[in-house]
Amino acid sequence: MPARRPRRAAALALATALLTAAPLALTPAIAQAATASAGQASAAAQADQASPRLRFTDIPGSDGVVLKGNVFEPGDGAAHHPLLVLPASWSMNDLEYLAQARKLAAAGYVVVSYTTRGFWGSGGQISVAGPQDTADASKVIDWALAHTTADPARIGMAGVSYGAGISLLTAAKDSRVKAVSAMSGWADLAESLFGNETQHLESGDVLTVLGYLTGRPSAETAQELTSFFGGDHPSEAQLRAWAAQRSVSTMVDQMNANGTAVMLANAWGDNIFPPNQLTDFFQKLTGPKRLELRPGDHATPEITGLAGLPNDVWTDTGSWLDHYVKGVDNGIDRAMPVHIKPQLQDGYEDYPSWSAVTSRTSTLALGGRDWWNTGALGAGASTGWRTTITTGVSSGAGAGTVFLSSLSEQFLKVPPMVSVPLLPRPFAAVWQSAPTTDEEQVRGAARVHLSVTPSAAQGSLIAYLYDVNALGVGKLITQAPYTFLDRSPGQAFDADFPLMDTAYDVPAGHRLALVVGTVDAMYITHNPVGSQLTFGSPANDPSFVSVPLR
Repeated sequence: MPARRPRRAAALALATALLTAAPLALTPAIAQAATASAGQASAAAQADQASPRLRFTDIPGSDGVVLKGNVFEPGDGAAHHPLLVLPASWSMNDLEYLAQARKLAAAGYVVVSYTTRGFWGSGGQISVAGPQDTADASKVIDWALAHTTADPARIGMAGVSYGAGISLLTAAKDSRVKAVSAMSGWADLAESLFGNETQHLESGDVLTVLGYLTGRPSAETAQELTSFFGGDHPSEAQLRAWAAQRSVSTMVDQMNANGTAVMLANAWGDNIFPPNQLTDFFQKLTGPKRLELRPGDHATPEITGLAGLPNDVWTDTGSWLDHYVKGVDNGIDRAMPVHIKPQLQDGYEDYPSWSAVTSRTSTLALGGRDWWNTGALGAGASTGWRTTITTGVSSGAGAGTVFLSSLSEQFLKVPPMVSVPLLPRPFAAVWQSAPTTDEEQVRGAARVHLSVTPSAAQGSLIAYLYDVNALGVGKLITQAPYTFLDRSPGQAFDADFPLMDTAYDVPAGHRLALVVGTVDAMYITHNPVGSQLTFGSPANDPSFVSVPLR
């Protein structure tokens, strides 16, 4: 346990810096936009009148709460403009979007940004995108229609992270919202923070610490956080009931009935809102839709745009809103709706649907250990074997550290790596394939099907898929945890679960390796002290990993 603390502290410190640095860096720009120079010449004054105008204001939310916000209005003198509402991210305030808001106002939008309830100077308490938050967003729209030149027939919403989730939920409930761009958001909150019954520890730490540092959690929020971090496994029914009100995946019929144009943009390595729950939601949408996935971690693909720098996500967001809110014929409605950048690559790929990303699946059977204590992975692997590992000790494999690892992959093209031959076999089950003859382009969610015999009634495991070079160095392709409850000790069951969606090219001559361990700083695991997990492959139900390929 002590070895995990420095990593978690570093992750929390980095997260705080990432989520606060962009607005602070914009302070000179804020002052420039808010204060006109007294010594301007007449021509400069006229030009300033035509530029977007910024004002800060209080906005009445629901149930009497006052929200702190700002408004950018075009200076073109037109009577009506399309409206764009930008709810702030978790722990952020209404200064977050100033650089983008100014650009959007210069393009003809009235842009209203606001600090969500419970954070900074806004009233109320943090309800984690609950019904009060969506009611607030609708009240912000009401206020903008009454106090700006906003056009009631042309309304859009956009946001990053918390702002993305609130935008999606509001669009499902308020049919006035014609289009949404949700960047690094969620569709299913329970699956995001509690996927495969396993709490995401480091991401939960980040959200909790930042929430208490910059806001005021409600009693209900505090109760759910206590349950989430409790020593025992939290009540799935309780958590899912609470999360359902905060998950647009439960409102997909309303979204489809509204015909809202929905753009979703996330990172492959988002450790707060992993992509699988978004791709599932995307496939259920019947209206105009777009899905963009890139390397990175939570909110990192769009963070440079918050500072006003060139950014692909914000550029595409502008095009999406221009078409579906302003009515500009810019061709984005005719572009392929799935737009992805594979890991460790520079170029993009486009597909007509998410299902089209995968054209075939390679099923690799898991075999028994050889004298290197490594199991075979591939066609012809043996069945009837048994492999036992002890839980509670690090396998050496890992999903990395929230923000640090995926940022390294995004900007330096260095993913989490391990030496596969050196992984300790008493604590790590390892299967490795023969070298590939051609490049293999992994696209989609790999799936693990594994026979597990536990020595205790509950426990957890984490599966990792690696790209292994000739020296045995493995680069992490994807991973996912799995927790089981109320099983009979000594009786086998099938653990069948998907790994995180990904796009990764495995070079010719490299091997694939599946590693299963029981400890990862990214997750809360539930293995009793001294317990063991035994893996096998019955002849009538062999264990395997299925790998989706392009």
